[in-house]
Amino acid sequence: MKALQGKTGWMLLLALAIAFPLVTPNSYYLTVMTLAFIYAIATLGLNLITGYTGQLNLAHGGFMAIGAYTLGILTVDHQVPFWLAFVLAGALCMVLGYVVGVVSLRLKGHYFSIFTMCVGYIIYLLIEKWESLTHGTVGLIGIPVPAAIGPLGFDSVQAQYYLVLAFLALGVFLMHRIVTSLLGRSFMAVRNSDALAEALGINLMRTKVLSFVLSVGYAGFAGALYAGQVRFLGPDIARTDLTFDMVMSMLVGGIGTLFGPLLGAVLVPWITQSLQFMQDYRMLVFGPVLVLLIIFVPDGIVGSYLKKQARKAAAERRGKLAQPSAASSTASVPTTRAGADHA
Repeated sequence: MKALQGKTGWMLLLALAIAFPLVTPNSYYLTVMTLAFIYAIATLGLNLITGYTGQLNLAHGGFMAIGAYTLGILTVDHQVPFWLAFVLAGALCMVLGYVVGVVSLRLKGHYFSIFTMCVGYIIYLLIEKWESLTHGTVGLIGIPVPAAIGPLGFDSVQAQYYLVLAFLALGVFLMHRIVTSLLGRSFMAVRNSDALAEALGINLMRTKVLSFVLSVGYAGFAGALYAGQVRFLGPDIARTDLTFDMVMSMLVGGIGTLFGPLLGAVLVPWITQSLQFMQDYRMLVFGPVLVLLIIFVPDGIVGSYLKKQARKAAAERRGKLAQPSAASSTASVPTTRAGADHA
């Protein structure tokens, strides 16, 4: 795990992801991993507003649905080129995120979460009932695959896998730049204390809204990739279950870390797929395991490891500071005794 904290570790993970299609036995596993990567992109965005800024947005899955439906409607009903529709899907989510953020972020704590959960449910109802725009419960059928970029085509499952992997790598890189910048420190200051952040001169409302806009932008682009991958959309994509799955991924991996949500977003779909034979009863196994994980590993897999490493480093620093003090006190004893003998 320690090796994964540096550039070498990230390059190793990227190399393993690139090699995965070469060792996977069939295209089904490749499809599952592709969808896991798409959910990982959306989870990265949710981790920004929740893990780094301290605001739990329960409408995140709804914004992912907006991105997916925007691409589907533009490409199927209006024959807009795929990549133009892709950009417009993310842009629309960010614009709507700004509007929702300006209103909702005036609330704090669980009031904000309840408000966003209502927003997510409204998005679901609009998709289901606005049949002239979204096709209602019939759904959108025949969404095109991502258009070719020069000589690169994306008609095969393997090509789509590498396309999503490229977007995931770009998303991780941009998120790393954000959270390690002064802006990222502002997000974390707001998470730790509104009063302290305001005392430091941070504009609370502007910082929270910016975090919200960036996070739903990730969701919108992930939704657009999802639409191009599955090529069919129904209202179920906007259900709150998707948001709670992302929250689960953050809890498993570690909220407020960069690698944690990625690990959780990859682990959770594979565990869910392995329990498919139990159908509706699989949550009887998965639910208690998640509860035990939250009780005994509340910071997630990566978060707990990082905390353990921080405590170990702090203990080593205390030990180094104690050694010179002990040496100096030992050296002072002969001097005092010599002075007493002389007297």
